[in-house]
Amino acid sequence: MTLDRFQRERSPAWQRLDAALATARGRPERLGPDGVRELGALYRAAAADLALARRLFPGDPLTARLEALVVRARQAVYADAGGRRHPWAFLSRGYWRLVRAERRALAISCGLFFGAMALAVLWGATDPDGGAGVGAGAFIDGAAPPAGDRGLSAAESAAFSSSIFTNNIRVTFLCFAAGLLFAVGGALLLAYNGMVIGAVFGVAAANGHLGDVLSLVVAHGVLELSCIVVAGAAGLRLGWALVDPGRRTRRAALTARAR
Repeated sequence: MTLDRFQRERSPAWQRLDAALATARGRPERLGPDGVRELGALYRAAAADLALARRLFPGDPLTARLEALVVRARQAVYADAGGRRHPWAFLSRGYWRLVRAERRALAISCGLFFGAMALAVLWGATDPDGGAGVGAGAFIDGAAPPAGDRGLSAAESAAFSSSIFTNNIRVTFLCFAAGLLFAVGGALLLAYNGMVIGAVFGVAAANGHLGDVLSLVVAHGVLELSCIVVAGAAGLRLGWALVDPGRRTRRAALTARAR
């Protein structure tokens, strides 16, 4: 094949590829579904042309220009789009897809946390003294005010609610980090904190203050407990990468899973 024939037959496809890259401006999604598929086909064809040009015309300027075009196209086709994703797209769709993809870890995290919580609720309700030994002092004081007290004052209610809120944030981070202890640390921390919260509810029920405690906690507790469970699931997956790294080293498996 001569250089003239090669350029004459293949240059229309190169021009379409160059035009598509100009339209995309680094974001192939601007081309639409059909345009993205065509971009991929044009890139593959240009890459094949480049391989042929390097073999037949290694020193010709045409080969250098074609190489520059292929490099540009490759960056557009294979570039990591993670940095360009809008935060709202992640919060509205991406996050939930990631959570759904880890259904097994999420189920285990739920079972550990809420299972321990349910047992502690029964324990605290039937044995308030024993349950009080599990819960943190500030939380138990809110769940079981002194005898004869009409309930928590406005300041005490705010302090109790704030203590629960702050504790849940701390536990969320700890459950994630503790998963690095080969998943065992995360599992134990999930179960323990489930017991602490369950004991507070149980003691509150035994002392007739369950409604008051729930009114203070439920407003933000649903979101916080959900975050604890999701963070615990993420920690368990990190820890399992260390337990069962497959054919990779533990460091490589942990790095891949952490991303």
